[in-house]
Amino acid sequence: MDKTVGTSSPTLDIVLLRTFLEVVDSGGFALAAERLALTPSAVSGHIKRLELAAGDTLLARTTRRLDLTQAGETLYAYARNIVDLEREARARLRGSTIQGRLRVGASEDFAGTWLPQVLQGFHRWHPQASIELKVGITADLLRQQERGHLDVVFGKRCSRTNGEGELLWREPLVWAYASACAADLAEALPLAVFPEPCIYREAALAALGSVARPWRVVFESGSMAGCLSAALAGFAVTVVARSQLREGLRELGEEERLPALPAACFYAFSPRTNPAARALIDAVRSIGQRSRFMAARLHGG
Repeated sequence: MDKTVGTSSPTLDIVLLRTFLEVVDSGGFALAAERLALTPSAVSGHIKRLELAAGDTLLARTTRRLDLTQAGETLYAYARNIVDLEREARARLRGSTIQGRLRVGASEDFAGTWLPQVLQGFHRWHPQASIELKVGITADLLRQQERGHLDVVFGKRCSRTNGEGELLWREPLVWAYASACAADLAEALPLAVFPEPCIYREAALAALGSVARPWRVVFESGSMAGCLSAALAGFAVTVVARSQLREGLRELGEEERLPALPAACFYAFSPRTNPAARALIDAVRSIGQRSRFMAARLHGG
């Protein structure tokens, strides 16, 4: 593609930038089309127009995966900032109409990993709104929501549901262990897990059972921080979403005779039309997909 961009070259249309971000964050054209309420051919057309405006190829497509080119990686960072700034400008210009208290339930990985970034932007855009946060297990939070105690719940499952909840993003679960420790895992695999019910625990035990790999629970905690601490200390292996890997942890796999884990599906559950809940859900999707994307780039997934 001709990389020469003159003064009469097309501009970077923000609608095209939004489509580009959705394609990258979703990992494909079909899911991006579903989320944008467009046809796949329309999404493809948007990407072609954006590549023409950028003067370079942005996406490298194969039959199995979608990767960013070098130009695509550069544009992704700028596009994310442009879209976020445009959203903030619109909120400021029209004035925040969102106020009152929003009762939010979130699983601990949501609350500890993504929510701090979300709340920073949400407060900037909607300073009159306040949030009451309840952290817990997704199933328990949904029961509280059914009783009318929560307005929106952010949680996870290991399979896509039909008609229940709004899918925000999907990402692989991984086996996490201390980077500084040799993985001497020849005997029964030492696990750090949440108490039942927990989809991370269920996914781990099902995967190990499918390959007849012995295991034993050596650390159990209702806290994600506790399970991560056990892994960081080399005391046990734990299971996290890939974007939750942090400094001091590494991903284990075939070399350690560990089976592949399923993807986790992250959802928002909000039974009523609520402008504050809608704004928060959109902010969570943006931050979560960006974190998933950055983790995929870092780990080559």
